[in-house]
Amino acid sequence: MADQTNIANAARQGWMGLLARAPEGALMALWSKYDARPDFEWLRSPEVGGVMVRGRTGGTGAPFNLGEMTVTRCSLVLNDGTVGHGYVQGRSKPKAEAAALIDALMQTSAADAVRAQVISPLKDQMENAKTDRAAKAAATKVEFFTMVRGED
Repeated sequence: MADQTNIANAARQGWMGLLARAPEGALMALWSKYDARPDFEWLRSPEVGGVMVRGRTGGTGAPFNLGEMTVTRCSLVLNDGTVGHGYVQGRSKPKAEAAALIDALMQTSAADAVRAQVISPLKDQMENAKTDRAAKAAATKVEFFTMVRGED
């Protein structure tokens, strides 16, 4: 039972992380095509705030405060009692609402449809963008080498 809970939590962390990082335009374009939007009530309407971003030197060193980042968060409940949370980068209340609705729907029987119409295409777009950025960076890579001068 604990393993199933861990797997479900990991899956939820995956889609919530994807929604949080997604460009607003890409997410909203895919979400606008989803036609089975449920009725809901707000538990916490979208609100803009800030969070402290922490980093680690070299990824493993002592933690330090890197700076603040603006986020928008909200929580809602569907008519069937499923709770969804949206926590996204930036100041977009519509994006936070969409993220919360998608989170709630991914916990219901509509999960397969939402995954096919929103989550998977969004993940593919973000992976393609990452690959394109890496290719552009690789194109500017400079190879340095040392020539042997023939001296002893």
